Amino acid sequence: MRKGQNPAKFVKSVAKPERITVAVLSYIPFLSGFYAESLDVLKVCLNSLREGADLPFDLLVFDNGSCEEAREYLVAEKEAGRIQYLILSEKNLGKGGAWNIIFGGAPGEIIAYADSDVLFYPGWLSRSVEILETFPNVGMVTSRPFHTNPLLYSSTLKWAKETKEVALSQGKFIPWDIYREFDLSLGQPEAEIRLRYESTDYWMVTYKGVKAFVGASHWQFVAYKSILQRFLPFSMSRPMGQVRQLDERMNAQGYLRLMVPDPLVMNLSNSTKYLEDRYQKSVSKTKTRAKGLKRLLEVPIVKKVLLKVYNSIFDLYYS
Repeated sequence: MRKGQNPAKFVKSVAKPERITVAVLSYIPFLSGFYAESLDVLKVCLNSLREGADLPFDLLVFDNGSCEEAREYLVAEKEAGRIQYLILSEKNLGKGGAWNIIFGGAPGEIIAYADSDVLFYPGWLSRSVEILETFPNVGMVTSRPFHTNPLLYSSTLKWAKETKEVALSQGKFIPWDIYREFDLSLGQPEAEIRLRYESTDYWMVTYKGVKAFVGASHWQFVAYKSILQRFLPFSMSRPMGQVRQLDERMNAQGYLRLMVPDPLVMNLSNSTKYLEDRYQKSVSKTKTRAKGLKRLLEVPIVKKVLLKVYNSIFDLYYS
């Protein structure tokens, strides 16, 4: 026999989820070899997405059977209130299996999905959502421009060419350094990257005053949950290598696949070396600017004028 009444009956309201769910998929089976730095990469991913997001969101992390150290870190983040929804899978269900759960269960109207090796920059979320909400029939928006297979955005290009309200232009709109840094992160040879860059043009679309590149990818994107659920369930026999199912099926059904014109996310892969290189370049530029300023200050006419100003200020305060 029940004793008393369940206290939950007297609660008058419940919490409502944010409109946007940022969902990250992690898989770190051990911390050696290929995965030696993967936990550090995951930490950078989660910290940068929080710092760079400029819209309210809930964070959902699906862990696909990671090692004890990774699970302990995620549980600690959940207990600290930095992760709102944490799913710890006992086994590696593959990306398809994880997507079935994430896309089916994420509480938000919009899902911002990312693999756990993505680095986020300020403004990534609002810029992606702007494109999602401005363009019609959008399947997914990836938060940076990069080379994508034209066969996977044929429906987007067809729509742009047939829609009077769209301004469509073709050219090398992606700067070489931005193009290069992303493809290098995938382990591609620089000579191959340069050849593809010089031989390929890309498409820019403008609709209702908002610009976007044609193309997108499954590794990071923002999409309406209602659209993603139309492609469930995913049936993949391998944990990786079949994830283009989403890109292919989305294009086949006529959904737009678009990219933000600015590089607002980056692929870290399995190392933090990219961050170290960026830091060194930043320090080098700062030193170069300092040296340039010092040389400028030593120019006789500049030095004479500044010393005169200094003497005037000194006399004003202390005479």
